Amino acid sequence: MSAPILEMRNIVKEFPGVRALSNVSFQVAEGEIHGLVGENGAGKSTLMKVLSGVYPDGTYSGEILFGGEVQHFHGIRDSEKVGIAIIYQELELIPELTVYENIFLGHEIRNGMVVDWNETIRRATEVLKKVKLSINPDTKIRDLGVGKQQLVEIAKALSRNVRLLILDEPTAALNEDDSKNLLNLLRDLRAHGVTCILISHKLREVIEIADTVTVLRDGQTICTLDAHKGEVSEPVLIKHMVGREITNIYPSRHSKPADEVVFEVRDWSAYAPRLGRTILQDINFHVKKGEIVGLAGLMGSGRTELALSLFGNPEGYRITGDIFIKGQRSFRHPQQAIAAGLAYVTEDRKGKGLILIQDVRQNLTLANLRTLAHRGVIDANAEIQVANEYRTSLNIKTPSIEQRVGNLSGGNQQKVCLGKWLFVKPDVLILDEPTRGIDVGAKYEIYTIMNQLVQQGMSIIMISSELPEILGMSDRIYVVSGGRIAGEMPAAEATQEKVMQLATNY
Repeated sequence: MSAPILEMRNIVKEFPGVRALSNVSFQVAEGEIHGLVGENGAGKSTLMKVLSGVYPDGTYSGEILFGGEVQHFHGIRDSEKVGIAIIYQELELIPELTVYENIFLGHEIRNGMVVDWNETIRRATEVLKKVKLSINPDTKIRDLGVGKQQLVEIAKALSRNVRLLILDEPTAALNEDDSKNLLNLLRDLRAHGVTCILISHKLREVIEIADTVTVLRDGQTICTLDAHKGEVSEPVLIKHMVGREITNIYPSRHSKPADEVVFEVRDWSAYAPRLGRTILQDINFHVKKGEIVGLAGLMGSGRTELALSLFGNPEGYRITGDIFIKGQRSFRHPQQAIAAGLAYVTEDRKGKGLILIQDVRQNLTLANLRTLAHRGVIDANAEIQVANEYRTSLNIKTPSIEQRVGNLSGGNQQKVCLGKWLFVKPDVLILDEPTRGIDVGAKYEIYTIMNQLVQQGMSIIMISSELPEILGMSDRIYVVSGGRIAGEMPAAEATQEKVMQLATNY
């Protein structure tokens, strides 16, 4: 094994009332892909923020060695100067600027006091070739898909002569093809001497690509495993991550759906004026009481657009067709949808699902405050009682319901988002990517909650880009392709191959 390019020794990082990292030691060999895994809240992101200078020298104890030298990073610029770059799950690109402007933003190429745009475009073209992205560098970021934006972020890092590239959940928002392209790029970077740290909850990807994997749990280093010695497998990683064995990632459910149809969509079509095209056409499907129906399909197939159009059409699409909940006819506003018994948990919990600067209590009760108010005044005691009930029933790990939601781990944020909509007591619940960006332990808890809800008679429509999740949790599956329903099948008869064949058939 190569000499270490990075050593972090006995790192301790504390926040008020919480020790996030407790004597963590972490070592990365030069020229390897090193996987860093753990449950949400295990300390992965905190450790990387210490390394990159987000948490500057003096705010933690311990020692960082990079390239054999002790480092004292007082900010991100200090870590960038020695060749460390970090790419976060939420991309840090400016949509209205061009690709080349984004790549060299913050370290512009100058000729005297003036930016040399010709040289900027030339170098941007060179670095785009390194990431195998064939686009005009004059293209604006807003006109690129998420997969290409991710590659622009990597190109941006490479333009700074990066030696150590840290990627935090890089494939969380990517489809299968874009994810494969990204993993192949990481292999290529490794071959050219770039060291990578990959943080991901997609354990199969980590197993596929990593040379070494370190597991963190509760702010401590649990183990470091060598993939080339056969030490890395999904059961082993899960056991070390959660501190126990999980033999079945998808918990078994003993109840069966009733014959009663509680939700039906007929001849549903939608035109998006902003895009100037029809995005949904002639959609027909139904959901039975106590049933989990999976909506599968590739990114861009229209799954989220379908969910939003059904939930009172907040995007303002031009809709034709009808919805029925327990025989009640269509609604055209989210407030009417909620009143009719439909709730929607968005795929974007941080941007659209939660108010991050508010506390757990305020977020949990947000969607149904009217039931807690008397003559326009909120009953604070009733609100506290409701928030504590959902905190307990959903096992939301938080010091108190007064904790800001932005300070919680991704899995606990997702539980708050779910609890907010359970408080409206819906008959039908739409879950859009319910486990995106959360660890295997939190996923298991979400799946268990879903099973409990359908056993109680609720119906669930689940949208997911992870086919094993669709196959493992659904009773029936509809495949969406090109804005249409391409096919339907019972989960017992479904395979990944059958679903993908329908998903690509448009």
